[in-house]
Amino acid sequence: MKQYLVEIIGKSLQQFDLEEQPDIHIEEPNQPEHGDASCNIAMMLARPLKNNPRAIAQQIVDGLEYDEQKISAVEIAGPGFINFRFADNYLFDELGTILKTGADYGKTDTNEGKRVLVEFVSANPTGPLTVGHGRNAVLGDTVARLFEWTGADVEREYYFNDAGRQMRVLGESVQARYLELLGKDGEFPEGGYEGEYIRDIAQSLVDEKGEELVESKDEKPFKEKAEEEIFADISATLERMNIKMDSYFNEHSLYEDGKIEETIEKLRDQGLVYDKDGAVWFKTTEFGKDKDTVLVKSSGEPTYRLPDIAYHANKLDRGFDLCVDVFGADHIATYPDVMNGIKSLGYDSEKVDVVVYQFVTLVKDGKPFKMSTRKANFVTLDELMDEVGADVTRFFFLMRSPNTHLEFDIGQAKEAGEKNPVFYLQYAHARISSILRKVEDEYDFSGETDLSLLTHPSEITLIKTMLKFPETIANAARLREPHHVITFLNQLASDFTSFYHDCRILGEDEKLAQARMELAKAVAQVLRNGLGILGISAPEQM
Repeated sequence: MKQYLVEIIGKSLQQFDLEEQPDIHIEEPNQPEHGDASCNIAMMLARPLKNNPRAIAQQIVDGLEYDEQKISAVEIAGPGFINFRFADNYLFDELGTILKTGADYGKTDTNEGKRVLVEFVSANPTGPLTVGHGRNAVLGDTVARLFEWTGADVEREYYFNDAGRQMRVLGESVQARYLELLGKDGEFPEGGYEGEYIRDIAQSLVDEKGEELVESKDEKPFKEKAEEEIFADISATLERMNIKMDSYFNEHSLYEDGKIEETIEKLRDQGLVYDKDGAVWFKTTEFGKDKDTVLVKSSGEPTYRLPDIAYHANKLDRGFDLCVDVFGADHIATYPDVMNGIKSLGYDSEKVDVVVYQFVTLVKDGKPFKMSTRKANFVTLDELMDEVGADVTRFFFLMRSPNTHLEFDIGQAKEAGEKNPVFYLQYAHARISSILRKVEDEYDFSGETDLSLLTHPSEITLIKTMLKFPETIANAARLREPHHVITFLNQLASDFTSFYHDCRILGEDEKLAQARMELAKAVAQVLRNGLGILGISAPEQM
């Protein structure tokens, strides 16, 4: 409908002598009594046309040519707002479209033809995924789902590094526990990994190899075993959260194929890289920073910026139209260096979008909450899901804007009733499913459904709310903010409650009961679609 309104207003504007037609914005009025859609174009044209906005609005309205089956009334309000009221026939037709479209309702072609890479999680294989990784994982996967619903060809990628000091220390940690389990002397490395999962990996090596590796002077077989088991654990955790990666990219490959050295040399050729004090520096003062930035330390170890610049060049070389990175707030000060790096290499930095999220605190009764853990001094995602369930875990990570700090309230998450926000939506779907089963048991409907019988204000409100779903999805994808979907679903569930309070289905005239049943079916479908985008189940009974 918004596009239709833009078109008819645009045609009416042709009556004016305008050098350039302004953008036409259609908004929903704050007050329902002001109509279903509103446009402020008359006020925008007051200065260039040198006329009173209400007079301009009247001219625009007088020049409108519209389908009365879609629009029932056009009114001028306040200083010059043009308000539109949707015709009931339009609403009934759109309700029919929802019912026909079913599981595809809400999909748009906003990003049709675009190849989008969403990189998220990207934790190195040094331990299980923790609550700290949870928001990243769920946010990244849901952003990917939003892009899919708006027509994009999406690939989910996990970027990791299985080389370097941390992986060497991981191997040495497993080796020390392996020797310990066999009653041999072994020195635990300084800064080693002390979680119980290290002992579990060592035990599996004992079970497989016995004492075969006791004399090993190399941590490599221990590191390889640790990587194998930790990645299996990570994959199982992601699968439990309804997340499946399409590709895994190893940072080490950038060294093997020469891309790291190539990146340094290309930046050096532009005068943006120089050597000082045994280190390699990136001249970030050229981009407004107070100090230049180290790319390679004097020890020869690169800082994360260098492989990240090479990695993003690789992404764009693979032909993606958009690359979305999901980063924690600790990257705010550093990722601009990567953006400046790829721009300096000749790539379009506008094709890289960074979604930054704030961190998560587990609380209960308003106080920090610590669950007992056998896997060191952190809470794993699996432990959190054991406590509250996978659906609740996903929902709570999504229920706030990514740029706000999230307090994950364990007490609220464990509530089994409607005080739990995810159960509120799931109960709404289960309740509708129960109602539909009872209706089908009581009635034997025949003939076509007459949706024009749905004239009660609660019915009309419910239809209008459902019609906002496709735009909600498109906006959530554009903003990379899945919580807008939750806001919509809460409104839909609330409107259904009002409808069910005001409008009986069971015990009504057969034709009216049939129409209301179809309305309820449409609500259930939209709830299912929305919960599916969030990666959450829509149970038929609870």
